[in-house]
Amino acid sequence: VLCNKPYSGTQVLKDYGEQAMKENALIVYTSADSVFQVAANEELVPVHELYRYCEIAREMLKGEYGVGRVIARPFLGHTADTFYRTTNRHDLSLKPPRATMLDLLKDAGRDVIAVGKIFDIFDGEGVTEKIKTTGNTNGIAFTKALQTRDFEGLAFVNLVDFDMLYGHRRDVAGYAAAAIEFDRFLADFIPGMREGDLLMVTADHGCDPSYTKTTDHTREYVPYLVCGKGVKPGVDLGTRLCFGTIAQTVCEYLGGCFQPGRPQRAAGDPEVISALSVMRQRDREGYFLCKVLNNIVSCGRLAHARPVRTKFTPGAGIDMVSE
Repeated sequence: VLCNKPYSGTQVLKDYGEQAMKENALIVYTSADSVFQVAANEELVPVHELYRYCEIAREMLKGEYGVGRVIARPFLGHTADTFYRTTNRHDLSLKPPRATMLDLLKDAGRDVIAVGKIFDIFDGEGVTEKIKTTGNTNGIAFTKALQTRDFEGLAFVNLVDFDMLYGHRRDVAGYAAAAIEFDRFLADFIPGMREGDLLMVTADHGCDPSYTKTTDHTREYVPYLVCGKGVKPGVDLGTRLCFGTIAQTVCEYLGGCFQPGRPQRAAGDPEVISALSVMRQRDREGYFLCKVLNNIVSCGRLAHARPVRTKFTPGAGIDMVSE
């Protein structure tokens, strides 16, 4: 095992990749997050074997030594200048310590469609359908396809490139291009939403590509944008304390599936609920929750996250106004 200390995910390949190939060794490293990452060259360590190693590590890293995620990081290339991480990343998360929004929806008979990393983040708990993606463009395409499907419940979408490819790598141009791609997707997606559809755009933290002191996450306000034909326009939702508000809003909108016997993190957003309550009896209810920027481990996890007030014009971008 090489490295075994906090490291940038790309720099660690430059510094240890050639040695790992010579010694047929694994590269183990961590970051500011609660993660244990294992990198190996796919040509020497088949992906399924790397996954098996990570499953062993996952069983070890519980309890006193518990970490949030064990992450398989396959890469290819033959020299420090040519190493690159492939799309075969796989996250093995700790199971949520208690029922989440996804469990409540599933128990209530709703569809819970996990697109991208969502299945891995929740270790599959509460998910009824898993859709693996290879990046933002692929995830956007699946989201468009879901819009034409008849389902009743939640499509939970994660667009990981904002974080993994552009945020952590401090690629300002790449981040900007990804934001433009997502903005164009919204301009096309919103007009096609049905009467019962609700779109929410949010994130769990920042990853400012222009901040160069570290390659870790950064602490900006995050967006909380809600759109749908039954949503009253121009409502300032203000600053919300945590993701529990969003989770409760989802559960209340999809038929009041919140169970009083389960721990309640936060009340639903009254501004959203009042605008949506008349829509619950529609023939088709769908809720698209697009995770932009990064990943959420469980609803209500980041009580310190600081949302922003937002102004949004489809096709013209998202204007974030700090409090």
